[in-house]
Amino acid sequence: MKILLVEDERPLATAVTRLLSDAGWHVTWEGDGVKGCQTALLEEFDLVILDVMLPGKNGWDILNELRSGRRTMPILMLTALEDTEDKVKGLELGADDYLAKPFEVTELLARVKALMRRDKLNKGMVVKIADLEIDRKSRHVTRGGKQIGLTRREYDLLEALASNEGRVLSRETIQERVWTDEESFSNTVDVFIGTLRKKIDAPFDKKLIHTVHGFGYVLKTEA
Repeated sequence: MKILLVEDERPLATAVTRLLSDAGWHVTWEGDGVKGCQTALLEEFDLVILDVMLPGKNGWDILNELRSGRRTMPILMLTALEDTEDKVKGLELGADDYLAKPFEVTELLARVKALMRRDKLNKGMVVKIADLEIDRKSRHVTRGGKQIGLTRREYDLLEALASNEGRVLSRETIQERVWTDEESFSNTVDVFIGTLRKKIDAPFDKKLIHTVHGFGYVLKTEA
C-alpha cells in the first residue's frame, strides 16, 4: 500500500513518514507543491496526504488538478487553517477528510486507516470490465470515461450480466433476477438487451454484450 505525503515542514514530514511506515505503508514524501503534484499524477497511490500551504503550488490547486485528472484515491488535507470556509472549500474540491494543525499523530493514523477502509469498501462496489465501470453504490455507469444514462430496468439487467462476467445467462434466469415476481413477456429480455446494447455497445468498437444462440446472453470482453 502506497501513500504520498506532500508536506514542506521537514520535522512533521519525518514524524508522519515514520508513523505510517511503522504501520506498514510505503510512504513517498515530496516537500513542494509542484513536485508533489507531478508525482501524484505520474504514479499510483492508495492515499494522498496533502498540506494546503506549500511552496510552488498550493494544496487547493493540487487537489483540483488531481480530481480534474480523474484521480480517485482518497485525499486527506492538512492545514493550519481552521476556518470552516477552508474546510468546506477542500471538501467541495474533492477532499475526503481534513485535519487541522497541530494534531496528534495517533489521530492522523486513525484518519488514514478509516480512509483506507472506506476506499476498499467503495472499490468493492465498483465493477470494471474492459472500459466499462459500474458503480453499484451510486448506480452510475460509464464506458470509456463517458457517463451512460440507463433506466432502472436497464441498469438491473446490466448489473446482472456484469456480476456474472463470462457466464451465459438464460432468458429465464435473467427474468428471475431482474423482473423477480413482476410480469414480463417472452420477448421482454430480448427487447431490453436491444436497448442496452444501443447504449453500452453501439458507440464503441469493442462489443461486450453477446448472444449465445439457443442459450441466452453473456457479458464479456471477447466475442
